[in-house]
Amino acid sequence: MASADIDMFRPPIARGMKVLDRSFFEKTVPLKALRIFDNKNISKVRSQLGKDVLVQERLANVYSDPDPERARSGKKCILLRPDIQGGENGVSDNLSTKKDPPASPVLRALLDQQLVSLIPYQLHLDYTYWTYHDVISSILPLEAQDEIPSGFAQVGHVAHLNLREEYLPYKHLIAEILMDKNPSVRTVINKIDDVGQENEFRTFRYEVLAGPDDMNVTVSEANCTFSFDYSKVYWNSRLQTEHSRLVASFTEGEVVCDVMAGIGPFAVPAGKKGVFVWANDLNPDSHAGLVKAIAKNKVGEYVKAFHADGREFIRSASSQLLADEHKVEIRGKASRTEGKQKPVVLKTLVQPKTFQHFVLNLPASALTFLPSFIGLYPPGLRERIPVGTEMPIIHVYCFSVKDELVLSESLKEEGTADEAIGSQSGAIESICAEISQQLKFEMKPGSIEDKGGVAVYDVRDVAPKKRMFCASFRLPEEVAFRAE
Repeated sequence: MASADIDMFRPPIARGMKVLDRSFFEKTVPLKALRIFDNKNISKVRSQLGKDVLVQERLANVYSDPDPERARSGKKCILLRPDIQGGENGVSDNLSTKKDPPASPVLRALLDQQLVSLIPYQLHLDYTYWTYHDVISSILPLEAQDEIPSGFAQVGHVAHLNLREEYLPYKHLIAEILMDKNPSVRTVINKIDDVGQENEFRTFRYEVLAGPDDMNVTVSEANCTFSFDYSKVYWNSRLQTEHSRLVASFTEGEVVCDVMAGIGPFAVPAGKKGVFVWANDLNPDSHAGLVKAIAKNKVGEYVKAFHADGREFIRSASSQLLADEHKVEIRGKASRTEGKQKPVVLKTLVQPKTFQHFVLNLPASALTFLPSFIGLYPPGLRERIPVGTEMPIIHVYCFSVKDELVLSESLKEEGTADEAIGSQSGAIESICAEISQQLKFEMKPGSIEDKGGVAVYDVRDVAPKKRMFCASFRLPEEVAFRAE
């Protein structure tokens, strides 16, 4: 479609609009249409027309006949592409096009056969037709068009924006349009400080831009349901893929220590797959949400909720687990012929005596929790560890050091993708160095199964020159058994 024809479908320009006026966004597009004399021919005619039919995003090409009387009787017409011109009387008119390609021979043949007639059609477009990007682009000044705010995190019915300063004068317009164009959004908020800046629980201050100040949300993830007050606990919908990735590494019957569990995005799905989880969070609201999620998703046999300081919990949970006795019987479904007999036990999952995994998901400071693993099993506990037990795998989340990522950004602009990926080695080396310092044991990039090997997974971009990583390694026995 030619540029002029594309412009026909763009919204009216509304530079300087301060209060959203939806009625302003109306437009009539003059087109040509084929009046169908017999509706049973609609499908055949449309398929024969091919490229002569109007093809435009979010628009149909079959409409009621513009003549009210014909429309009342159910008659239809087919809209043609914008560059087709011609009169109202079919073959008696000079059918032409503004530019190549010309109208197809099929169109001419249909007119010649008098199965259809060519008529004008005034296509009315209003605010409901245009997208968020269409509308906001017509409102914002030209100098603000480079990076139009479009991304947002949705948590339940709440859309969470993080607007840059230059867009704050338009924040209410942005929020209203965003809410209009996303039916599942009822409240739009803007973050006004960094996560964790207000307190240690990774919550943030916000302002409501549109809709009610209702932060009680319900979200679904990994076939689990979570209900919580988004203003009081941490939740990031963009981490769903990472939650699934890590949970997939857990095996049924293992036991996991989730040190900063939040409301359970790792713990609850893991419980669903038969993994024992000791889940902890210091935030009382997160702990309450975790307890609620455990009950709501019926994983109480597998997931236990704790409310303690993470550093202390790493050590106390490891000690308590050695003494804890717990098992879950997996039963088959009872058949109708068995009556009131209990279903047969298919297998029994016995909770292990040591954790197979520790999850430390507090990227801003989780690395500083690692000293809690030094001397995790002193002599009195070490002798109670079953023979042949492997030390746990620790999954610790952290942010990249910005200095290491400057090189990465420059390589993305100047070099190849392989070079850009390779440039992350600076951040990975830095992460391993920090782990080594915290554990007082040399750790290097490598496989989890290598002694001292750290596998670093690039989780996501957080901000320009800032990334989130997950570093996974098996706790060295020299660290776990070291005398303090």
